[in-house]
Amino acid sequence: MTRHVVVNADDFGLCDGVNAGVVEAYVRGIVTSTSLMVRAEAVPAAADLARRHPQLGVGLHLDLGEWVHGNGGWEPAYTVVDTDDDDAVAAEIDAQLAAFDALLGRPPTHLDSHQHVHRQGPARRLLRDAGRRLGIPVRQVTPGFVYRGEFYGQSGTGDPYPEGITVDALVGVIRSVGPGWTEIACHPGRGTAALSYGREREQELAVLCDGAVAAAARAADLTLTPFAPLR
Repeated sequence: MTRHVVVNADDFGLCDGVNAGVVEAYVRGIVTSTSLMVRAEAVPAAADLARRHPQLGVGLHLDLGEWVHGNGGWEPAYTVVDTDDDDAVAAEIDAQLAAFDALLGRPPTHLDSHQHVHRQGPARRLLRDAGRRLGIPVRQVTPGFVYRGEFYGQSGTGDPYPEGITVDALVGVIRSVGPGWTEIACHPGRGTAALSYGREREQELAVLCDGAVAAAARAADLTLTPFAPLR
């Protein structure tokens, strides 16, 4: 069976360094898709880059807040809305979808969220419903799409995990892809060392553009592609 693989770069629009890394990983590496943070500071530049690379799939990276690990637990760095408030979450999803359309003049190719906030609470149901209305997949919600997030350079508590973002690590993920549709998540960046997940982005970019990774994808006979509309 055909194995369709979407290599999706999160956080498009977060800053100029992330924008540069995403586009470089698309042009020189195996990235096929990205997720846009419409509230972020560098989103106008990201939208311009998306228009200049029309074959790069672009979805919505729903941004309801960000949390950092400290003092023994997760603490909010910022919050957009109360993630337990159905009405507030619904209104924010609609607002970010409208912002996406205004920026790119088209709907997103897929839906996901910053720090996976949509895996629980009202956001899960509401983003699932939005995906159904638009006919597009929602990460870890829509049946038939396998999510692979292990190509990541930090532990679950934010500690460095460099062995997670080596060439061997990504080749291992590629070789283990099963039939059907699979999303491999990544976070490339260029000049992003100042971010909390920063040097890791630069390492991810180097790995995503490594010839051995592209060769492994060819050897595995993967079809690298952006997301396709649901049928």
